[in-house]
Amino acid sequence: MYLRFALSLLFAISLFGQSEKPAAQKPDAAGQPPAPPPIQVQVNEVIVPVTVTDDKGRFVSDLEQKDFTVFDEGKEQQIQFFTRERSQPVVVGFLVDLSNSSRLHWKNYQDAAIEIVQNLIPGDNPKFSGYLIGYSNTADLLKDTGTDPEPMVQKLEKLKPSGGAALFDAIYMACTSRKLIQGEPIEPRRILVIIGDGHDNASKKTLDEALEIAQRNLVTIYGVSTMAFGFANDDAKNLIRLAEETGGRVEYPLEGVYKDVSGYLSTPSDEGNYALKVGTGQYAAELANGMYRAVEAVVGEVTTQYIIRYIPSSADNKKQFRNIDVKVNLANVKVRARKGYYPFAP
Repeated sequence: MYLRFALSLLFAISLFGQSEKPAAQKPDAAGQPPAPPPIQVQVNEVIVPVTVTDDKGRFVSDLEQKDFTVFDEGKEQQIQFFTRERSQPVVVGFLVDLSNSSRLHWKNYQDAAIEIVQNLIPGDNPKFSGYLIGYSNTADLLKDTGTDPEPMVQKLEKLKPSGGAALFDAIYMACTSRKLIQGEPIEPRRILVIIGDGHDNASKKTLDEALEIAQRNLVTIYGVSTMAFGFANDDAKNLIRLAEETGGRVEYPLEGVYKDVSGYLSTPSDEGNYALKVGTGQYAAELANGMYRAVEAVVGEVTTQYIIRYIPSSADNKKQFRNIDVKVNLANVKVRARKGYYPFAP
């Protein structure tokens, strides 16, 4: 009797399971199609934003998945997802150096920061959001994550540089102490734009700690260097390392001020061997052009990246940090992607 009852129950359950089918999604009351399902990413999936430029620095934006090869610890991987869609959703952290080293050209960098904010956070599109961190003796979250650029612009207009530089603490804050947007770091992606010279003399965190937290959080770092022409800065390599190891790059708007001026080193003056005198309209125009080119380069790269995702084929997860190498089967191009990732939680 018990056996017959158990078999009858199992038969009824199987019939019920077969009769249940997922309900088709219907348009809402306004007749709009249903929202697309959220992006599904497996826990062990690796996300790699990639930028490709030609030998003149121009973006190569017409490549296909077949043009890319990805190596994880030297082993070729099967690409699970690929897109080259323009203007992909991003959340951008703007980190502004407010130390004394920014005083000389502060107005120019203030204008450049405002220009970048307004370009990357248009305000009329919820796909793009950002936040503002200023750093001098300490790192301070001046405006938390949002889609409206105006509060950030208003903050930037009132800032004045003074004190030391806590760059590494600012990067750590960007990765740990702000409001998150649903879907990041997959969609939207995480970007940091550092407007500074790489100098740090006030952080509690180290360069290695800042770099590790950025890599763990899938952050791509870009730099707009505040280092002026003719001034040496040993810490400039910090900014380069942060950018290159996370897949970004550094722009130097003030280093090209004299690139089109012939014979400037042979023009002696009290200010130095400069053909364009500080305080003249020509000098100001060259600075403005340099800033414009830097902003254009950063904004263009952020919005022109390929996105590759793959699941590592190797079962060896003993390495704390795994190296990534992305190659393109095209001559005379430069490929920028993050150097690796951490397969474990912090």
